[in-house]
Amino acid sequence: MTDPLRHHGDVEVRDGDLLDLAVNVFPGPPPAWLRTALMDALDRVGAYPDPARAEAAAAAHHGREPAEVLATAGAAEAFGLLARLRPWRRPVVVHPQFTEPHAALEQAGHDVTTVICRATDGFALDPGAVLEDADLVVVGNPTNPTGVLHPADAVRRLLRPGRLVVVDEAFMDAVPDEAESLAGEEGGVEGLVVLRSLTKHWGVPGVRAGYLLGRPAVADGLRREQTPWSVSTQALAAIQACCTDEARAEAAERAATLTGWRAHLVAALDEAGIEVVPGAAPFVLARVGAGTHARLRAAGVAVRRCDTFPGLDDTWVRIAARPPETTARLLAHLP
Repeated sequence: MTDPLRHHGDVEVRDGDLLDLAVNVFPGPPPAWLRTALMDALDRVGAYPDPARAEAAAAAHHGREPAEVLATAGAAEAFGLLARLRPWRRPVVVHPQFTEPHAALEQAGHDVTTVICRATDGFALDPGAVLEDADLVVVGNPTNPTGVLHPADAVRRLLRPGRLVVVDEAFMDAVPDEAESLAGEEGGVEGLVVLRSLTKHWGVPGVRAGYLLGRPAVADGLRREQTPWSVSTQALAAIQACCTDEARAEAAERAATLTGWRAHLVAALDEAGIEVVPGAAPFVLARVGAGTHARLRAAGVAVRRCDTFPGLDDTWVRIAARPPETTARLLAHLP
């Protein structure tokens, strides 16, 4: 296997005709209004992309100023920019979580300190476990792959003078009312950066669209690190389209749908006697026993292996929330 930090869910479904419960992307095509925005953007690809309108739309969406927004080619670009922003002395990544920020920091030449949230504590965030000399802290909320939604106050307790706290909210739009989000902190919070992604909720991973929110000085510093025109015209059109009132209403509907699918999956796993981590994300972290991932794959079902996440082993898998009829196909192959 390649670097485990660079193993992502899409790898699970590349080979073979598998039932996809490994990739956390809303199933089905994007909404008609988003498809229209992407198609209309083709008429503008003869000019270099300008992020101004997309960043203004994202700012208005969260009640922020345009200077506090930086459009990015998905959250992955943002992690790379943050890794190169400063000569970090003690960068900390709170695990288990999405491994790309850890990989990006290592790629930039940094030694990363890990803080592990424990299963015995429900994978809860303990701000006191982060060393005081940490000058960069990265945490997911809700966290991938645990699905745990950390209280906003717990995340705020990570803030320190001279420290940058980065909160990956890639799955926050799947949480009803975006409870515990820090994206809408009016005027921004000193030392806080929030990342958002359109990939999962709107089913457009190939578009590579996302943005970050932070104080203008931080956003400007990251913009100086950014490759010119890295965010395509179509990605910018997607950001703008997903920040409208129409998108906000449909986002709430999708969040409710995903919450229902997750509740059905959790109930079914509980009935089967399988340990499940309580959470709020559109997926479930379940302890199924060693060898289950391979056995499910042999049966044509792809779930996300979790031994590539620091703090987890091969007894855990991540299962995407899907309609009940899809979940039933999974359950047919579980004890």
